[in-house]
Amino acid sequence: MKIKFLVVVFAVSISVFGQNNAGSALFSWFNYKGNDAIYQKKTLEPGQYFNPIMQGYYPDPSLCQKGKDFYLVNSTFSYYPGVPIFHSTDLVNWQQIGHVLDRPSQLNLDELPVSYGIFAPAISYNPHNDTFYMITTLVGRKDNFVVKAKDPKGPWSDPIWLPEVPGIDPSLFFDEDGKAYIVNNREPAYAPLYSGHRAVWIHEYDVATDKTVGTPKVLIDGGIDISKQPVWIEGPHLYKINGKYYLMAAEGGTSINHSEVILRGDSPWGPYEIWDQNPILTQRDLPGDRVNPITNSGHADLIQDNDGKWWSVFLACRPYEDNTYNIGRETFLLPVEWKDGWPMILDHGKPIPHIGFKQGVTMQTGSQWMPNGNFEWRDEFNSDRLDMKWVFIRTPRTQWYQLGDGSLTINCEPVGIDELKNPAMIARRQQHHQFEASTLMTFQPSKDGENAGLMCFQNESNYYYLGIYKKGEQWVARLTKGLKDKQKKVIAEISLKKSDNIELKVVGQGDRMKFLISTQAEKWQTVARNVDARHLSTTQAGGFVGTVIGMYASSLE
Repeated sequence: MKIKFLVVVFAVSISVFGQNNAGSALFSWFNYKGNDAIYQKKTLEPGQYFNPIMQGYYPDPSLCQKGKDFYLVNSTFSYYPGVPIFHSTDLVNWQQIGHVLDRPSQLNLDELPVSYGIFAPAISYNPHNDTFYMITTLVGRKDNFVVKAKDPKGPWSDPIWLPEVPGIDPSLFFDEDGKAYIVNNREPAYAPLYSGHRAVWIHEYDVATDKTVGTPKVLIDGGIDISKQPVWIEGPHLYKINGKYYLMAAEGGTSINHSEVILRGDSPWGPYEIWDQNPILTQRDLPGDRVNPITNSGHADLIQDNDGKWWSVFLACRPYEDNTYNIGRETFLLPVEWKDGWPMILDHGKPIPHIGFKQGVTMQTGSQWMPNGNFEWRDEFNSDRLDMKWVFIRTPRTQWYQLGDGSLTINCEPVGIDELKNPAMIARRQQHHQFEASTLMTFQPSKDGENAGLMCFQNESNYYYLGIYKKGEQWVARLTKGLKDKQKKVIAEISLKKSDNIELKVVGQGDRMKFLISTQAEKWQTVARNVDARHLSTTQAGGFVGTVIGMYASSLE
């Protein structure tokens, strides 16, 4: 059943013929406002919070605790800076305090496709040496590495590579006796029996040398029942709770069959008992035509709050039809119920609620907090540093943007958005199905072909770009659709009369988008209507990221 949504409005105000350095675009501000129907006319009662707690492309959550403080990280794939880190004292309200990988020496993303790069970071705190650790996989490079910090705000160390730990999704566990262990996903000890056949392995980790020691061992082969050929046992975490070791992992792949399973034993090395009530989290057993579904749930982590109650963060998705979504995989929060010594995140057949409850919490608002529900966010570029919500594609190697005098200037770089390089794009995550955003830009190209404008980007082949181009003595607004193999299609092109202000807008309505232009405020001319928004969805584009939207400039047509 198709889900109906209200209209999405994404507006951009541009002053094209102002004074500016040739070959660059000057942005005075950028505004984003979300208006999803699910959040409208809903007032939260005391203790209630909106799920997801991290909207938009914030997948693969992992968290840890030091004292009364909690810290959470997410995957970033080939976006830079890598691995945003957040702080909370109640698990509901979060503030971003930085990025773990914020220096080129830590993160080489050169020539990697967007859905390569940083997979499933896991954050841990070691009380024995008062140090934070983040372990992750850099897919397309050297596999797994660790970085460390005394202060989670940073600076974090350069990578400590672990060549003896192949595979993906590593997680560090620090035991009460001071020993440490890495659990992660890799191929089984023999040739895989079927596509997606993987295993969870354990290595002992020497904290003094930051190296693994001894012989690794398989803890889970295939999944909780290999006779059923389960796929992609991954994202493992190890815990010690009330004298027992619990091994939790995702199973079934990160799409519609995603789930979370639990095992327990008396030693980190096993053997592990499998709970007969698995999975402890999934939505695959619910009707596909339910209203306002939340799907693809899994890749969870567990934590005990300051009141002694247990909670889980995990990823899930909010599609607008079928299992189609543009906003990526998001971070959700639910309480954990213990049953006969086993943790259950969500009973079988029960849908993930859009509104959760945590006693004593109040949703916080203000620029210092990660926003939730429907919200408005504005950047007037009046700082000497970019806001932490802005991201780049791959590692920037040159300084092609400048902040100053209350504006952001982006140079027209000779790099296309479809190249495996660092294009001159600064973007933020799309976090709603219905939203509006706007920016004010002054643009003075120096030669034919230079362009700047609004980019809606999912990957190198799946994007929409509404740009202003110089074409001889003429100016045009052009809507371009990215295709495979660096091909592109011009959907529409409109000549512009000389004007001090050009406004660009994109309107979305579920799976549809409409692009408009105006040379006078609120007087719009349609550039293209009924544009297929599903082109920006994970269903069509593939990969593991969500859509980002922002400002782009190039000297290439």
